[in-house]
Amino acid sequence: MRNTLRRSRRRLLALLGSAALALAGAIALPGTAQAANILTNPGFESGSLSPWTCTGNLGSVVSSPVHGGSKALQGAVSSSDNAQCSQTVAVQPNTTYSLSGWVRGSYVYLGVNGGASTWTTSPSAYSQLTVSFTTGAAQTSATIYVHGWYAQGTYWADDISLDGPGGGGGSDTQAPTAPTGLTSTGKTSSSVSLQWNAATDNVGVTAYDIYSGSNNVLSVSGTSATVSGLSPSTAYTFTVKARDAAGNTSGASNSVSVTTDAGTGGGSGFKQAAPYLYEGWGDPPSPSTVMSATGIKWFTMAFVLDSGGCTPAWDGSRALTGGVDQTAINNIRSAGGDIVPSFGGWQGSKLGANCSSASALAGALQKVIDAYSLKAIDMDIENTDEFENEAVQAKILTALKTVKANNPGLKTIVTFGTSTTGPTYYGNRLIEQAQSLGANIDVFTIMPFDFGGGSDMYGNTVNAAEGLKTKLKSTFGWDDATAYSHIGISGMNGLSDQQETTTPAIWTQIKDWSNSHHIARLAFWAVNRDRPCAGGGVVSNCSGISQNNWQFTSITAGFTG
Repeated sequence: MRNTLRRSRRRLLALLGSAALALAGAIALPGTAQAANILTNPGFESGSLSPWTCTGNLGSVVSSPVHGGSKALQGAVSSSDNAQCSQTVAVQPNTTYSLSGWVRGSYVYLGVNGGASTWTTSPSAYSQLTVSFTTGAAQTSATIYVHGWYAQGTYWADDISLDGPGGGGGSDTQAPTAPTGLTSTGKTSSSVSLQWNAATDNVGVTAYDIYSGSNNVLSVSGTSATVSGLSPSTAYTFTVKARDAAGNTSGASNSVSVTTDAGTGGGSGFKQAAPYLYEGWGDPPSPSTVMSATGIKWFTMAFVLDSGGCTPAWDGSRALTGGVDQTAINNIRSAGGDIVPSFGGWQGSKLGANCSSASALAGALQKVIDAYSLKAIDMDIENTDEFENEAVQAKILTALKTVKANNPGLKTIVTFGTSTTGPTYYGNRLIEQAQSLGANIDVFTIMPFDFGGGSDMYGNTVNAAEGLKTKLKSTFGWDDATAYSHIGISGMNGLSDQQETTTPAIWTQIKDWSNSHHIARLAFWAVNRDRPCAGGGVVSNCSGISQNNWQFTSITAGFTG
């Protein structure tokens, strides 16, 4: 049963009403006015956000997915911040303007502060939003915004246009004064917090641009900011410039030099309870039924393989889009959840082994990332063709480094087997190569089963995880807390291929240990088997033990990290 079951084994809407406020007394745009886009950096082609500012530092410029050109805005919505990005421009009073933009994501809004807005839901493709508004009798500036909705996932925006005459007839040419008193108020190994005194302007300051050397790294509306994504033990020099609605920019503030803290690694902040779901095997259950019964939100979808020519496909045979896998993913997302695809596994034609180079493999991974606008991917590295091949390990890690650089915010997971005391030779080699290549892997997930016997599945799992922690500490120089925050556990519910038994009570112990040590990820193989069949043996559609339907999934849903 080993090859059968390990077969690749490792696996508002309330509150969403739009504020469609129409301004009274609309006056038609004069016939002599030439409609033109008066926004700056409307397609984010500059490669930076400026002059856009985003709440919570949650906006970034990405190269995929885009509507036009080579760049777009990405807003990383959280449960407490809708990642609103805005730009203030000079406008003329008593004038009608047309605002439009291309957006992608669940519940994306486009509008003007104090005026009209519109929204749409378009998670898999860009859709155009258009709205008009008329300025007030004395209005000389307008703030345009785009945002997502709380806890509804990342959104993208591109090619935003505000058509109408520019404000002030070019009369405001006075730049703000330079900000003063720039100082650092805190730092970590990957961020620096800054604060400064406000600048003044004849009309009004609308934004502050933060520079690291000559690069504009962040734009904000207030007088403090935290620049993140920095390297440990590295010296940075920052300055700040003020900007008004007409685009006039001040001189630079005083400079401040800060060296980030030495890296203890820093936790990724990524927490994921994501049992495996396999649409090609084991009487796949309805994911929405499982979600409703258990409260689970994430699934690890198995398995993406090579259909020939380094071309990704589900199980190496089912197209990425339009089939049962996409239907399952759509149902999961419609129910408020999400997925992480698993590439590779125990057997089959694997992309890591068969793609000719790291760049070719990165291209194959990118096709899947683009198909589903993914937040995370899992590389299940097993068997002699990938796990026990150091060159293929390096190819996979280099490809993960590439896609992570090309998809800001993407989380990368590697999953591999283990001994009862921690990583084996090849597991240690994988971790060492990740460090030497600078792959920046978010989660190292071990599969603590099929040890070759042993009855203490809780003790063996904890010992294996502690061994992984020790290896991560020695390889990356992390402390205990940081090492735990990069660990994942992916077990096997019920009977394993080698007749080890993990009961719901044991899995609860493992979940509780995982929470108390604040690891990053908890998964198991597989939801398909999360049904009772006491004495049924090791089969694809039940666990082989006495349990309730979806009991392991319910326990896993209690993982919070």
